[in-house]
Amino acid sequence: MGVSGLTTFVEGNRRFFHDVKFRDGPLVIDGCSLYFRLYFCHSLDQQHGGDYDAFSTLLTQFLSALAACNVQPYVVLDGGMDPSDKKFSTLRQRLQSKIREADALSHGRNGSVLPILTRGLFVQVLTQRGVPLVQCPCEADWEIACLARQWNCPVLTNDSDFYVFDLPGGYLPFRFFNWTNISGKAPQRYISARRYTTNLLCRWFGGMNRQLLPLCAVLSGNDYGTPKGTVALLASLDLSGPDGISGRVGGKASSSRIEGLLYWLASFSGPAEALEEVSRLVGEPRREGGGRRRKEEKGVLYSQLWAAMQDYHIHTKSSLAQWFSGGKPTLGGQMSLPAQLPECLSRAAARGLLAPLVLDVLVMRRVLLHTQVENSKQASSQESARAIRHAIYGLLLQRGHGDGHVGTETGHGRSGHGWSGGTVQAASSSAPLYVEEYDRQDLNLKRNQVEAHPLKNVSRLDMFVQAPLAVRQGFLLEVLGVTESALASIPPHLSLAVAVTGFWLRVASPRPSQPQLQSLLLGMVYGEVCRNNQPEAKCCQQAVPQLNWAAERSVWARLDRLRVRPGERRGLDLGVAHSYSQWQACLWSAHCLNHLLLLPLPEAHMSWLFSGSLVHGLLKSLRGQPAETLLAGGPISRQLYCSLLDAVGNCNAKTSHPGSSASEGRKRGSRRGRRGRGRGAGGGGRETEDLNNRFSLLMSEEEFDE
Repeated sequence: MGVSGLTTFVEGNRRFFHDVKFRDGPLVIDGCSLYFRLYFCHSLDQQHGGDYDAFSTLLTQFLSALAACNVQPYVVLDGGMDPSDKKFSTLRQRLQSKIREADALSHGRNGSVLPILTRGLFVQVLTQRGVPLVQCPCEADWEIACLARQWNCPVLTNDSDFYVFDLPGGYLPFRFFNWTNISGKAPQRYISARRYTTNLLCRWFGGMNRQLLPLCAVLSGNDYGTPKGTVALLASLDLSGPDGISGRVGGKASSSRIEGLLYWLASFSGPAEALEEVSRLVGEPRREGGGRRRKEEKGVLYSQLWAAMQDYHIHTKSSLAQWFSGGKPTLGGQMSLPAQLPECLSRAAARGLLAPLVLDVLVMRRVLLHTQVENSKQASSQESARAIRHAIYGLLLQRGHGDGHVGTETGHGRSGHGWSGGTVQAASSSAPLYVEEYDRQDLNLKRNQVEAHPLKNVSRLDMFVQAPLAVRQGFLLEVLGVTESALASIPPHLSLAVAVTGFWLRVASPRPSQPQLQSLLLGMVYGEVCRNNQPEAKCCQQAVPQLNWAAERSVWARLDRLRVRPGERRGLDLGVAHSYSQWQACLWSAHCLNHLLLLPLPEAHMSWLFSGSLVHGLLKSLRGQPAETLLAGGPISRQLYCSLLDAVGNCNAKTSHPGSSASEGRKRGSRRGRRGRGRGAGGGGRETEDLNNRFSLLMSEEEFDE
């Protein structure tokens, strides 16, 4: 949510905050606000598709700063769209705005577009570091406030709605949370911050009743919209006159509508009296006759305003407290997920491992596709991944044989702030099912009706996710048009990225050039060397002293110097940007499908797969020299690059076609060892085996586990 003008008004007035030295305690964090804030406020790349390695480093630094001050973070993420549809108009408007901003960025102008893999990377880093995390079924504001109130701890976010929630522990705006400059000495280190409470605001307005703040938010217009009739009311009120409705805050005269509205509301004893006055003013005669209609309108408005105010009223214990307590987690009540989602997937969704798209398809049969920086004169980059999304839709909406209830959708009502438990029976097992996709067409947002085709040889979702690993892996590889043997020569954690790259080469339009492919793979090599150069990898390097890590680091440094640097005059190559945006769209969709299938392929390390400024810079450097020359002096890097190039070639060969891999996966599945070795009998030779042996020494046990 968000209240128009409230952040500007409150944060511009120092009296509404206390200075705090924050340390030694729990902190509830709005996860979506955190990753948006970190990415957009630290000059990370947007124009070239994003620098995920830099974002990962920044996020790690943030978590380390909290740990240094003995702060325990609890991260809460938004999930799918609100099933009440109250906010859908706002979401469409925002997506249309992002389309315009992406186009502006593509032409070197200002804009803010979050790179498509950022959220998945955010969840991955927090999970790897053991940070407690939960994804709510829909918008998380109310759940965040409820948890913070129960724990009596502050909330870290930049959402103006938290200037309205009555939280004893207060609200710490990101703007005043100086985590990059830790003060004090261990063990007394702290983060300087400013804490807001509703008491401070209401005290300034003559001891105003705190329960009037939700009415101020609703009348001002939050993301759910102002109820019909109040716009004319606000326009008719003199909120800036000399009679005390407006005031002086911080010694400066202000004509803020928010300020005037607060002074006006402060004249009432409580929300009931204020609502009566609002309803009376709106119901005053504006035309002849219609007295009965005005009375009805007055009653309707009163009910609408009261209902809207309840989004800020915390009246129950938090359903997240037990999830974070370490006891047996519960997903009932406020945190109920769609009824047709199997238990294992419900838990994956609550852990943030299933994209909100999954919940949106199940509940709303509607998705808003992510906008990227690309060539707006060509088809959306999301078109390249349509076949993968079709598979996702087919799995989620698959009807069981002879069971009319399977594949039905959850009702759109709300039970508290979670999904309702009711279902709507499918009209007919033969009736087609559609998903509404909202995507870019030129510079406009367009709705497309996409049919969710039944999947051959696939039963209900709850049964399919319990199928043997080889069956689920075979399905994923078949969707990507890749055979298992094509991936035999590469480290397992790169399998998904390589399979997606082969898929991308077949479906992207225009077809990617060989230098574009080489630059992409060089970027993956860079990421692998960088990953193995992290502090936690030092012990692995010491365990294999025969490897010349200094030489590999010199290759890493050489590649890093070729990045596109901020402020360079070189303009963005739109064709290249569009091509890599298609690759990212394919990887994002495949990542969603892989998690929906409970990881038949190892999860890819998002931090090290793609760095836009690096890949674009490498492509420019390849003009006039072979790719291998950039890896001179680094034998491991060179071998890995050659293996990746060969594997992509095998994935893109004519022998790799949909239909062949599913059966091969089932045949080879029984021969797979528990640790994923022997991924098919396909070639690679002694050099490939040696390369895999070297890299396997650097992999954690989790990477080997199925």
